[in-house]
Amino acid sequence: MKLRIFTEPQQGATYDDLLTVARAAERLGFDAFFRSDHYQRIGAGDPGPGSTDAWITLAGLARETSTIRLGTLVTPATFRLPGPLAISVAQVDRMSGGRVELGLGTGWFDAEHTAYGIPFPPVSERFGRFEEQLEIIKGLWTAEGPYSFEGRYYRLADSPALPKPAQRPRPPIIIGGFGARRTPRLAAAYADEYNVPFRTLPDTGAAFERVRRAAADAGRTIILSAAQTVCVGRDQAELERRAAAIGTGLDGLRESGLAGTPGEVVERIGELAKLGAERVYLQVMDLSDLEHLELIAAEVLPHV
Repeated sequence: MKLRIFTEPQQGATYDDLLTVARAAERLGFDAFFRSDHYQRIGAGDPGPGSTDAWITLAGLARETSTIRLGTLVTPATFRLPGPLAISVAQVDRMSGGRVELGLGTGWFDAEHTAYGIPFPPVSERFGRFEEQLEIIKGLWTAEGPYSFEGRYYRLADSPALPKPAQRPRPPIIIGGFGARRTPRLAAAYADEYNVPFRTLPDTGAAFERVRRAAADAGRTIILSAAQTVCVGRDQAELERRAAAIGTGLDGLRESGLAGTPGEVVERIGELAKLGAERVYLQVMDLSDLEHLELIAAEVLPHV
């Protein structure tokens, strides 16, 4: 099992905040540092300095870290055109020496689209654009010459398909979500990894099984992973303090997250492993609490 740190900078974090956490995650032995890709705070509360651009952030981290893997969970297809996105991710992959992974999704948070003038089409069109983007990005990265594409939403003619990423044939692609039909089909066709975000164990297992069947039908295997909010404490008082700091109740975290003593969290991760998860993304909401990362690294990471 690989443990990855997952952050939500739109809730109020600067680049320097993220750099501090990424360097700590690297030093402590976590497998990867991931961030969300949003342009506006989700929910009520102080937006702090405002959000940061995901791929500009990862470009900076690519040069200021050396071993930890980097990626998004997930970049909305609505935010960027597929050609420029393929260029950006390939460049960051080269800047990092081949440590980048692309999580890509349809986009869902309509308020941030309205706030920044980004078109937000109906869900059926978003899925159509998402699928074409997946095909185009993979095509641009793997083409051995000019690349062309003719779809309903995008047309590319004689693209030079450059630059190429450092990882060959390409960086891994992650698809997440919980849809019962379109998501398994797209994951089976395009993804290297399928991620289930913030669900209970039974729901996570059901989603894994749908994608597992779809991948088998396509003659493929896919890495399965889960994203869970993490809240670990040595005792009840420490747990309650950390839960209060992120404004979340412990009961809910215990049901659909990773909350408890180190031993309890190790057991929960073991249950995810039994379902087939090979990676767990630990959603860390309080980026100022580096002692939390140190506790997880010392008393959870060695046992999974």
